[in-house]
Amino acid sequence: MRHLLQRHPVAIRTHFAHSLVLTYALPAPVLRPLVPAGLELETYGEHGFVAVALVDTRALRPAVLPARWGADYLLTGYRIFTRFRTPGGRVMRGLRILRSDTDRRLMVLGGNLLTRYNYRLARISSRAGQGTLEFRVDSADGTADLHVRADLAGAPGPLPPNSPFPNARAARRFAGPLPYTFEYEPQTRSVIVIKAFRAHWEPRPVTVDVRRLTFFDHGPFAGTRPVLANAFHVAGLDYGWERGRRRSENGGVR
Repeated sequence: MRHLLQRHPVAIRTHFAHSLVLTYALPAPVLRPLVPAGLELETYGEHGFVAVALVDTRALRPAVLPARWGADYLLTGYRIFTRFRTPGGRVMRGLRILRSDTDRRLMVLGGNLLTRYNYRLARISSRAGQGTLEFRVDSADGTADLHVRADLAGAPGPLPPNSPFPNARAARRFAGPLPYTFEYEPQTRSVIVIKAFRAHWEPRPVTVDVRRLTFFDHGPFAGTRPVLANAFHVAGLDYGWERGRRRSENGGVR
């Protein structure tokens, strides 16, 4: 009955010191098989999108606890942009989790016990200074290594070369994280919907130098050619997740 615990039963609060999200465009047929029943792939033209998020969190803790009882974590995540439709016709835009990495074993244990975020332990470092922000991730198996440097001094930056978006406004719709995160529960054929709480959300487009990214070299992405579509940065804001709500594949509340 482990799946009953993994419905995100605890609301979480934290503070983002930094959040850097890289969005990659791939052909929609590559991503559709990774989207479970009840969800739809969010597309722009012929592309679907995967968000690669790198976050420096402070005082992360259950929402009922004060900030002084929280802990600091470095987190990375790989998410597909998706949509979820309710019977009333409402469309929720959100992200479906593929993989998460963290620098602390406690998050691996607690996160995988209470969510389906698929946390793995990795060596992660973050360094901010002189108008730059740098993240480095060394995964245990080498399948999610990452090294990126963002130019914060030059923000707002232009769209990356070959981005499928014609302008910053179109790219902004695919600046994660989105208002919702979705998890699929195969035991009950349900979708777990987690609503985010965020304050002063003003992401700025930035220019990034992605020096290493191995996630797209493996599994269903092997042989593909992802294109960097945008990169956005936010800093110094409160963030959190509400308790998960279970809905049927057709959108009804359970």
